[in-house]
Amino acid sequence: MQQKHFRSFTLLMLVFLMIYLVLVIFRMFEPSEPEEPYTYAHLMQDLASGNIHAITITPSNDILNVGTADVELEEEKKKTVQIPNITIFMEHLHNYMQESGNQITMDANEPNRPGWIAQMLPIILISAVFIVIIFFVMQQANGGAGGRGPMNFGRSRVRVALQDKRRVSFKQVAGLEEEKEELAEIVDFLKAPQKYQDIGARIPRGVLLVGPPGTGKTYLARAVAGEANVPFYSISGSDFVEMFVGVGASRVRDLFEQAKRNPASIVIIDEIDAVGRRRGAGLGGGHDEREQTLNQLLVEMDGFGINEGVIVLAATNRPDILDPALLRPGRFDRRITVNPPDVKGREAVLEVHAEGKQMSPAVSLKTVAQTTVGFTPADLENLLNEAALLAARDNKLEVDMESIRKAYIKVGIGTEKKSRVVTEKERLMVAYHEAGHAICQEVLPDIDAVFMVSIIPTGRTGGYMMRHPGEERNMPSKKFMEQSIVVSLGGRAAEDLIIKDVTTGAAADIKHATSIARDMVVKYGMSDVLGPIQFGNDNEEVFLGRDFAHTRNYGEQVADQIDMEIKRIVEDAYNKALSIIETHIDVLHNLVDLLTEKERVSGDEVRALFPPDILPPSMHQPGLLE
Repeated sequence: MQQKHFRSFTLLMLVFLMIYLVLVIFRMFEPSEPEEPYTYAHLMQDLASGNIHAITITPSNDILNVGTADVELEEEKKKTVQIPNITIFMEHLHNYMQESGNQITMDANEPNRPGWIAQMLPIILISAVFIVIIFFVMQQANGGAGGRGPMNFGRSRVRVALQDKRRVSFKQVAGLEEEKEELAEIVDFLKAPQKYQDIGARIPRGVLLVGPPGTGKTYLARAVAGEANVPFYSISGSDFVEMFVGVGASRVRDLFEQAKRNPASIVIIDEIDAVGRRRGAGLGGGHDEREQTLNQLLVEMDGFGINEGVIVLAATNRPDILDPALLRPGRFDRRITVNPPDVKGREAVLEVHAEGKQMSPAVSLKTVAQTTVGFTPADLENLLNEAALLAARDNKLEVDMESIRKAYIKVGIGTEKKSRVVTEKERLMVAYHEAGHAICQEVLPDIDAVFMVSIIPTGRTGGYMMRHPGEERNMPSKKFMEQSIVVSLGGRAAEDLIIKDVTTGAAADIKHATSIARDMVVKYGMSDVLGPIQFGNDNEEVFLGRDFAHTRNYGEQVADQIDMEIKRIVEDAYNKALSIIETHIDVLHNLVDLLTEKERVSGDEVRALFPPDILPPSMHQPGLLE
């Protein structure tokens, strides 16, 4: 801030000096009144005719024996003339007065000397130019306004907000009511620290916000600073680390020194896992730059240094790779999990992001919230923004439900590429593939119903089957996961059963099915053969903060059993998909005919192809896609 004011003051002074210089030059070259110039010849003529009454000689300050003469004529006129040689003129004047007897009043002035302002002006201008040049040279050496030059390697790249007009308060944070309640104590301490100090309580030194990307961790941290109305210093974890040894630790010291100048302040470190990973892991050894930076951060938070009134708020989506010393009480005393919002929270988030947009009165944000299961606040903001873009592209004055529905499909599936050229054979294979997914999705009782089936190329796929968003499942059951594998393999089963050939279009489906089966066996203990046991830990990869030489916690025989169990689950699901499609083979052919005719079929049209009382009760909730 001080540097900004100094730059403004310097620029203002430079402008004033330039204006003054222009005025001086203008006065110097200001034209005189237009009249016949009075020359040295005119002076000699007036002298010979006796018209001169008095003469005042003023020598020049720069050239010897040269000067000017102020001539007072008999007609009471005054003229100024340049004297090329004062000595010769004086001799000529003296001879004239002796010969003619006329007496002319003679006077002599001191040489013309400029005033002190005119004398000092060149020095002032030269000094100002040098000061400006030195200032800009130092500015560039320090890396300009960003402070990224070689002279500022040890300075932290913190962004300071003392009186930010864009402050965020708790009212602007929607869908995180429990998280705001946990942070309310931090806000109260920053507002009235004496109350806690009198009773002997120690406020938490740090709060770690943990959650998936897009859930609002950084936004919540800014809201704490805005609600408490205190300065906050925001920086990313990657800003500490450089290729030069010791720079990161120096930046940590500089960051906390700045924060301690403003008691009761907040330091916000985004993506702290970039600098806070477990020490001694991977191939970096124990003395790399990142670990030295972490050591300094540990000391500043709770070491020999005293950081009273400075609270650290950090955000990460990988708490499992952080160093244990960083997570102990006294450093990060609290861990607050920020999860995607529920239906009530999603509605509140949508209301916040709908402000400033021209929304149609027919838009029901409650309906949109019921449809967007699993969406984070960032996803919801992107959904409404895409809807506004689509409405503007369609020349609509308001965002309506149709625009939101199109945006939902675009965000979830991708943009349809209707211009892509597709052969009839490939089009038929895509139709059977997607129809196989749709039939398994409708017949199985524990998963959601079909919303739409399309064979229009979208993104990297030749078509898609979109399901209705159903109930929120925070703990998916074993039946749900098994039936999800069946649906994933339904497309491949239809290809194999009808066309007697398979394509690469099922690659993503097979990968998804295998991933679910592996999680069921090694992570959730859902295998009847291996029992409720967890095998391995997929978070122990090298370079992600774990040891390089870690070993798995099971032997080769168990590894073979795990592979056999995964193979059994996938094969059973594939046979189940074949059985379902064989049972409803007529529905499959009818659905393929409908798809080749219309290219896009709704879920109601799919269900109308089944015989009555065949399908299980639908579990989906009416929402945006109705």
